This record gives sequence, C-alpha cells and structure tokens, in this order.
Amino acid sequence: MAHEGEILWFSPVRRGLIPLDDRFHVPHGLRRSLRRKPFDVRWNTAFREVMLACAAREDTWIDAVIIESYCALHEAGYAHSVECWDDEGLQGGLYGVELPGVFFGESMFSRKSDASKIALVGLVERLRVRHFRLLDTQWMTPHLRQFGGYELTRHQYTAALREVLSGGQVR
Repeated sequence: MAHEGEILWFSPVRRGLIPLDDRFHVPHGLRRSLRRKPFDVRWNTAFREVMLACAAREDTWIDAVIIESYCALHEAGYAHSVECWDDEGLQGGLYGVELPGVFFGESMFSRKSDASKIALVGLVERLRVRHFRLLDTQWMTPHLRQFGGYELTRHQYTAALREVLSGGQVR
C-alpha cells in the first residue's frame, strides 16, 4: 500500500482467501446475471484503466507510485487485469499479481451492477483451469465472504504460501 508516496508492506494477522475448489460459491442472483452474459470478460486489455478506476474513490491507497509500480509489473508479465466490457465501455474489473500457483488480488471496481463480481468469477475460472492453489484477497470483507471467502492466520497463510511456491499442494 502507498502512504505519502512511499510503498509500505502490510501483513494482516488474518489473511483473506477465495477458495478455488468446490467451496467457491456463486450467489443465486449472480448466477442469473451470468446467464444473461451482460459483459464481455477480457484479460489484460486495459490494465492501467482498471487501476485508475480502482483508485477513483474518495479513500484509496492507490496513488501514482502504486500505479506506476504495478504497470511495470504488468509489463514484466506479473500483474494482470480482468475486465468487464459492454457496448458502453469498461464497466468493472480487478487487478492483481501472479506468482506460480498464486494470484494476489489487489483491488476491484464496478460501474455497473455485477461487473466486478463477474470479473471475479472469470478470474476463478481461469485460475482453476491453470491449476492455481491460492487466490489471496489480503483482507476479508462481507462482499468476498459471499463467494465462500475465508481467513487463515498469518502463520497458516505463510505456510500455505510457502507450500504453493515450492510446487506443493495446499492441504
């Protein structure tokens, strides 16, 4: 996170994660929305625009230093965006950082109903196909809990992360 132009590192006592197995839950209303296919889900076509939209709120940790840092990570192939488009343009999305087997979700935004949620479903589907083991959300919120989001202690999280990054499976 950024504070006064400096990037700071945070390690929460409890870490939020979204399950990538059958514990991932798509709420009933969102299932209906997905059937209507209101958005074209795209990858990495508007990374900077997604970041700017995520930052466009009254209280944000995303400043110019963070934007440029993540855009550099994107250019290097580590940071990615999931975007929801319709005929009127970019309506929602999310971005994060990828390491082998792990996606670290950083922020999401929505201009139209369900756009960020549909981006999250698209992310989960893609991570499953690629056999990812962890989807890290950093903090748990009621919004993320509705998808089956859960928390691990810092110790449990670092052990799971170490296991995945070493090529193993999360237990």
